[in-house]
Amino acid sequence: MPLAEHLHQRGLRELGQCQDAGQVITLIGPDQPRFWSHFTASPEYVDGLPNPLDRWSVRVITPIAAAMDGEAIFPSDGPPYAPFYSWALATGRCWTSPVGFLVHDDAGLFVSFRAAIRHPGRGDAARSPSPCDICVTQPCQTACPVDALVDEYDVAVCKTYLRGAKGTGCMTHGCAARRACPVGQGRRKPQQAAFHMEAFL
Repeated sequence: MPLAEHLHQRGLRELGQCQDAGQVITLIGPDQPRFWSHFTASPEYVDGLPNPLDRWSVRVITPIAAAMDGEAIFPSDGPPYAPFYSWALATGRCWTSPVGFLVHDDAGLFVSFRAAIRHPGRGDAARSPSPCDICVTQPCQTACPVDALVDEYDVAVCKTYLRGAKGTGCMTHGCAARRACPVGQGRRKPQQAAFHMEAFL
């Protein structure tokens, strides 16, 4: 079965490929909005144990990697942690956005990686133009209600805001700056956004 079909059956998709040490790195992420219904139907989502999404990712993606004679690598593996940020930039489908977060040519600022699969082959590193280059207004730069993304991301300011009464919008719908990106807008379900924001705090 082709990789794309394996991933589609589980609400996932390929987000880009690059070469690393003579092998292919295929980055795997959610296929929005289909992904959320797959995850919430899983035993990990309801068992009450820590890190349900990480555990779901390991259970689901590890056998997919094995079917490709490859190795599954997860963002939570470490330390040392795998260089997902560098891999993403090397795919030619991700760039550093004006606010410092990664932006993907199709997922926008809501790009996220559940795993990478290291496997034999040459890969297919696409080269797309950065969506930020043609984004005239760049709304991500002004969308943060507390200017936590000026110069460098101020995590402490962001979390303080999220814990207060005024942070409800970001907590229930996701980061305002990410939501402002025109690329991939509206694909992530509010329930999923709230899940990630709660985990962030």
